[in-house]
Amino acid sequence: MRIFYSIFNLKVLLFDTNMEKGRFSLLLLEPGEIYFEDFSVILIPSDTTCKNYDCKKQEGRLKMCSKSLVFDPRDITKAIIKIPLKECVVIEQFKGLAKFITSKNVLNVNCKEYLEMLEGNIIAPYKFKGSANFLFLLNYASISDCLHQISQLCRACTLPPGEQADMIAAIVHSRQSRVSFDPLWLDLYEKVVIELQANKICPLVINPGRIVLSTMRLYFQPYNNVEMCPVVKIDLNAVRQIVKRRFLLRHIGLEVYCNENSSNSHIYLSFRNQTDRDNFFATIMDQPELRLNRLEQDVITLQWQNGIISNFDYLLYINSLGDRTVNDLTQYPVFPWVLSNYLSDKLDLSDPLNYRDLSKPVGALNPDRLRRLMERYHEMPHPKFIYGSHYSTPGFVLYYLARLYPHYVLCLQSGRFDHPDRMFNSVADAYKNCVSNMSDFKELIPEFYDVSTGGTFLTNSLGIDFGRRHNDVKVGDVELPPWADGPAHFVETLRDALESDVVSDGLHRWIDLIFGYRQQGEEAVNSNNVFYHLCYEGNVDLEGVRDLNRRHALEVQIMEFGQIPKQVFKVPHPKRKIGPPILTEPYEIGDPTAGAAGRWRRARGLELYASFNSHKGAVNFLFVSEDGERVTSVGHDAKLKIFSIAQKKQTRSASVGTAPLSSCVPMLDVGVLAIGTWDNQILFYDLDYGKVTDNILAHEDAITCMTFGASARLLASGSSDCTVKIWRGSNGRGFLKSFRTLDHNSQVTCFCFDAEDKHLAVGTQDGEIYVWETDRFDTFERHDVSASKINALVYGPDGQKLAVGARDGTFKILEVNTGMSVLSKSLASPVTALCWRENLLALGCEDGTLHVWDMFEVRLLLDAAAHSGSVNTVEISRDGDVIATGSADRIVKIWKAEGAVFDR
Repeated sequence: MRIFYSIFNLKVLLFDTNMEKGRFSLLLLEPGEIYFEDFSVILIPSDTTCKNYDCKKQEGRLKMCSKSLVFDPRDITKAIIKIPLKECVVIEQFKGLAKFITSKNVLNVNCKEYLEMLEGNIIAPYKFKGSANFLFLLNYASISDCLHQISQLCRACTLPPGEQADMIAAIVHSRQSRVSFDPLWLDLYEKVVIELQANKICPLVINPGRIVLSTMRLYFQPYNNVEMCPVVKIDLNAVRQIVKRRFLLRHIGLEVYCNENSSNSHIYLSFRNQTDRDNFFATIMDQPELRLNRLEQDVITLQWQNGIISNFDYLLYINSLGDRTVNDLTQYPVFPWVLSNYLSDKLDLSDPLNYRDLSKPVGALNPDRLRRLMERYHEMPHPKFIYGSHYSTPGFVLYYLARLYPHYVLCLQSGRFDHPDRMFNSVADAYKNCVSNMSDFKELIPEFYDVSTGGTFLTNSLGIDFGRRHNDVKVGDVELPPWADGPAHFVETLRDALESDVVSDGLHRWIDLIFGYRQQGEEAVNSNNVFYHLCYEGNVDLEGVRDLNRRHALEVQIMEFGQIPKQVFKVPHPKRKIGPPILTEPYEIGDPTAGAAGRWRRARGLELYASFNSHKGAVNFLFVSEDGERVTSVGHDAKLKIFSIAQKKQTRSASVGTAPLSSCVPMLDVGVLAIGTWDNQILFYDLDYGKVTDNILAHEDAITCMTFGASARLLASGSSDCTVKIWRGSNGRGFLKSFRTLDHNSQVTCFCFDAEDKHLAVGTQDGEIYVWETDRFDTFERHDVSASKINALVYGPDGQKLAVGARDGTFKILEVNTGMSVLSKSLASPVTALCWRENLLALGCEDGTLHVWDMFEVRLLLDAAAHSGSVNTVEISRDGDVIATGSADRIVKIWKAEGAVFDR
């Protein structure tokens, strides 16, 4: 699915940290440090004399940052010099005498320690130097203005961490408030809609600026010049996804994704508070120029179950729902270890023994280690935790990516690489450590399964000197399992394993652990899935913490320990279908236009094939015969009608009692129709003799629905008296004996058997669905689906899903076993009728519209204004060629796919 690669382009990996403007990057600063502005300067080393001034001086730019001064020389062979403000002893205007310094516009900086970075333009650990004195001759800036700003930042660095962060934030806010958006960036007829302060977020980097929404575009204007362009500009009509995010456990983030052709394909923003974020989100969502891919996010789970979306893509999607993004290392996408065999020469992906148990967290894979962890857990005071470290932290992400992004490691680890023996040197050793070490429980990252990268993160292609291990072996490429022919083959094998039937059969259990109902609470305890309490959403309110130092400590904790994803699912996640998909007619997946379903997929529209206007009242129910030749309908006029589809004419009309008829089902083998009435009766109509042969006073109120389970030979009737009755036993004229009554809390409005008649799903007036097992008629499941009446429901062909239509206009696909809604749509009119035949689902509404859905690809194929009144009943013929509808406008209509060949 292209949508996922536009949202999670892992090759680019948002490591768009503006290194393209030169060697200076925000990654050379501390994580979260702010870069304000720079000055054109000449660095005069301390050993400069009149004779060597011309060769000693270095031209460059002095970067003023919130915690440091950084000198970036024009000569790229020279080292970048970083002077931490907390190490500065003297910052003043130069007062000394030197014949080669004629200007008074000189800044004197004396420090106890400074750093040299990127000497020779080579990525390497920073060099920490001792005390030194630096003179910076400012070419254009005023020393008085420059000195005042630097001295203010230097004072902030002498404060305790919390107060320091607060003072720097005040300085940032003061500077930001003096900057306004330049209206010259706007086109002639473009108008500003909203303008706010915001930060552009990249891993370990926060860049403040102004976010501006106009009638046509989204602009981000940074307060510094580190970006490639002075203003980031995104056309609203190029935006495809806008997602609210958490940032450091605060609901202040917003991520914007654009189409692949956009010059700026993505931006991740954080706002000052949730109110600003929500106001901006609401405003941008109201813009008429916006063209979002709204359908995609509504159908992903169902498409994944059907096999259209891969496990890899679905995990990326779930990560996005859980606020995991490649732009935030504290919430980087998390993927599972799926294989457990990294030692064999050959690997059989069909053997379940080669796979990890996905129903358990990493920490519970080793029983002996889990036993020791649980002993500690039971002795621990509240709040308890089983695992003292997390499965995803910035350090763990960069542990895997150190060879690909060494500059990120240097940023996170204060200019140092990890000890060579602690690096990611071997896949087998990494997995062994994760299942045996008492403090290592990390999962994987998407790069392990992204075949488009070719496994480049496993090779030291940049030639970085990471040092030598204890055996004097130089750290190079990651050691792969014997069964892997190379990095690309290793990643391809892991991807094949991820998409295998073994993983597909259990992946939903891992989703339950990380993103679902087993993530928190009692289920997490029962699943041995409990982490430190501060990493859970809602367990810390940073906005309410007034003590600056405590708040800073909490922010550091969140940054370093990791965060549990937002809980996406509150009920068990449905599993993926294993085996070939259910199709209307056999065809190759690559040829979706073949077969009967294919005719509807490629149809230009709905074509009215025949129309019958012989009822004198609303058509309440109809069905198409097994051979597809006839349509039988009953109506409010107490009439039974039979129509020939091929001949396009009515072949029978019969008066059946005096009360309105609500439903009608054929009884197999006996040539009898069972008809439900509004005067509480079931009538049995003999087709051969053309008369009512028997009747039963079945309920205490009107019969609202009837269905027949052919496999179990059960007749079910539902009523406004809140009961469903099950009938069994035939004497050739009809069903005579009610052997079970099922009680509900409100009026029964609709019901259906599954394909094998093992379950009966019942919809009620108060929005509940009851699922009954037909062997003993015990309640199997009960789901509160809607706040309004359930008008229609029907089982899918696999018996695992229910299509549900409600009075409030919602249309849902419900996973029966879990109660999880895997598809939810809000329609303009109440849903009144449903029919699901193989991959086709027909849906009728109260406003007379008819919708045809492809439930394999999960997309709307066709819709049309079919009737002038409510579509009360709809059915698809068994061969999928036609759709029959009956309406409150008294008309029965037969529809086919426009442009399809129809031959009977």
